[in-house]
Amino acid sequence: MTATPEGPGGLLLAYYGDDFTGSTDALEALTQAGVPTVLFFEPPDAQALRRFPGARAVGLAGQARGRSPAWMREQLAPALAALARLGAPILQYKVCSTFDSSPEIGSIGCAIDLGVPLMPGRWSPMVVGAPRLKRYQAFGNLFAVANGEGHRLDRHPTMSRHPVTPMAEADLRLHLGAQTARRRALIDFTQLKAGAGKAALSAICEAAAEVPVVLLDVLDEQTLREAGRLVWEQRGEGLFSASSSGLQDALAAHWQASGLVAAPEHLPAAQPVEAIAVVSGSCSPVTAAQIAWAQANGFAAHRLDVPRLLDGSAQEIARAVDAACAALAQGRSPLVYTAAGPDDPAVLAFEAHAAAAGLDRSEAALRTGQALARVMRAMLDRLPALRRVAVAGGDSSGAVAAALGVQALTMAARLAPGAPLCRAWSQDPRRDGLELVLKGGQMGGVDFFGAVRDGRDS
Repeated sequence: MTATPEGPGGLLLAYYGDDFTGSTDALEALTQAGVPTVLFFEPPDAQALRRFPGARAVGLAGQARGRSPAWMREQLAPALAALARLGAPILQYKVCSTFDSSPEIGSIGCAIDLGVPLMPGRWSPMVVGAPRLKRYQAFGNLFAVANGEGHRLDRHPTMSRHPVTPMAEADLRLHLGAQTARRRALIDFTQLKAGAGKAALSAICEAAAEVPVVLLDVLDEQTLREAGRLVWEQRGEGLFSASSSGLQDALAAHWQASGLVAAPEHLPAAQPVEAIAVVSGSCSPVTAAQIAWAQANGFAAHRLDVPRLLDGSAQEIARAVDAACAALAQGRSPLVYTAAGPDDPAVLAFEAHAAAAGLDRSEAALRTGQALARVMRAMLDRLPALRRVAVAGGDSSGAVAAALGVQALTMAARLAPGAPLCRAWSQDPRRDGLELVLKGGQMGGVDFFGAVRDGRDS
């Protein structure tokens, strides 16, 4: 395989997003940096790409973050191979900036083992720090800001007690070591600031018997640019990278500095709408605060009964849809949710509810996401004038997007870092042009859902 020349009209990067919200985060990072980007929901072929002739980056929204290594070997491997065939010089497995993963669920190590052989490069860079999202990596340890306070990831109020992939180790070399036997190395921020990244990389590669994973510290704009420069200038015939959207930020910073891409055009502001529809499967305390704000500010909140959902109750879906459509008829924005924060009784008893329904946890999570998708689809079918919707939670976003028959997204406007307003592209005229926001649990200010409705930054 020959990498596409990095000239005008050629693809610069192709990425697989490990969940749908993270995929739109990467879409935002690239678009705002002046790199026209299209996010697909199925591997694109030449015909699909012809609809977007100016694209310089292509994404594929996936669901690997919540899946097992067996699923990844069956589903992720061909998706990565399809992206590699597009010929972009960088192939990325886009991970969450809080590195959500374990050996059993969303294994980043498994993704690396599948992706590295697809590209001919001598190293596999990993950029996880993303200052735009208040994520920072120093000496291999990952930090994130929550409620204005910085936390090491193993002490983070959400990630240290995540219900599926809790972070018990902030040193990403150690965390990743439980998922892959591939050698892991680090180029730290002191080396990047001193301009010693290339020499450090040469020493790492000379000592490696196989392609190593090389973590690059990012904690400020200087290290971000240096990381991007190192990756691009040392890409060889093409690299595979498992990284957060910090990689897009880093590459874009270098591409702009070197003149490879033009300065970004100003995106139009989002226009306010009378009402939106929201569904949420997120268990994050950030989303819980956003739900509470929405309830206190005119949104019509409706809680789904999780045990009834897991039992397959069609009546529970119908009840939620009726309530949401009644709210919309009154000019109010409905918000249908399954839980409000990690301490919600529905979260604490989720495994017991799943067992009572004869499901394991992953099957129960899938069924919950599908229920939210059915609610959203029914709302749109009954009220075609509804043109702006939002989804909170990575798994829920994937289920909703699949149910709506959307083929691709492009970024339409900025709302909150990592959660842009997107324009949907679909063969179904009812869905084409739909405005869609996919929000990860940690994204957005407390007034986020109001900002989506009102077309302003959160």
